[in-house]
Amino acid sequence: MPLQSFTNTFAGDPLERWSERRKDAAWIAEQLANPNALAVALLNGQVLSESGGATGLRLAYAPIAEALAAAPDVEQRPFLGLWKETPVWAFHFESPAAAAPLNAYGQFEEIRPFAMTAPGTDAAIAGRARGVFEWRRRHRFCANCGSASDIADAGWKRLCPSCGAEHFPRIDPVTIMLIVRGDHCLLGRQPRFPPGMFSALAGFVEPGESIEEACAREVKEESALDALKVTYHSSQPWPMPHSLMIGLIADVAEGEAVADPEELDEVRWFSREDARKLLAGELPSLFCPPPMAIAHALIRAWVEA
Repeated sequence: MPLQSFTNTFAGDPLERWSERRKDAAWIAEQLANPNALAVALLNGQVLSESGGATGLRLAYAPIAEALAAAPDVEQRPFLGLWKETPVWAFHFESPAAAAPLNAYGQFEEIRPFAMTAPGTDAAIAGRARGVFEWRRRHRFCANCGSASDIADAGWKRLCPSCGAEHFPRIDPVTIMLIVRGDHCLLGRQPRFPPGMFSALAGFVEPGESIEEACAREVKEESALDALKVTYHSSQPWPMPHSLMIGLIADVAEGEAVADPEELDEVRWFSREDARKLLAGELPSLFCPPPMAIAHALIRAWVEA
């Protein structure tokens, strides 16, 4: 029976990961040698894509032989999984010259605009490929002894040859919460936002905190309000660089909302009807994040509840 869940952008990867076989060097070599294997290519985080017609962009797959010729270093190619019987690998390039042999198959696009028009499954594959590369790029040295580490398990582990420490891909958990009170929700503006954009509040989970506690702390810090009830909605893998957005609805007590001046320019209450207009782009000079963002999904879920 399929998993019943709300699927945000960058979730819903259709590939069978086969994580239990990543340690099997012979099996991994067989997948790499498969002439039908395909390559997902990234250039400094940009995704090799092609036109999907009226629907926008989609992933452009390159033949494995050409990708291997352009990127022979094991550091550049984690195994993503199987699409039915077809192995799929990710290849990362750090210079346009190195990636040039694959230009015949598409063009490199930034992942955000790509994900806004690509099929959900393509966005999920691209997001996972970028997420694991960001981890590898930022964790090339052992956090235990400082020595350079080696790639293992088909790209999903780093092994220190000096002290033997094993390092696995990490994610940074982030609570993102729609604050609600009765028939109103509270949205905020960060200084980096484009003029007129309001979104749900968010913050990283700290060591020793539950998700609910992190949500309540962030609500208090950023809006001066007390959370009474925290309800889970959905989550979103966010590959910029490697976060997991945990989407919540936070009911709060009475009190004045005050924006944390170090984090926000403003917080503002929106009625359910105004939030509906915000989603539809019908409030003059105001807007919220696009549908690819979990903040959009949280607002829509509350409006339609």
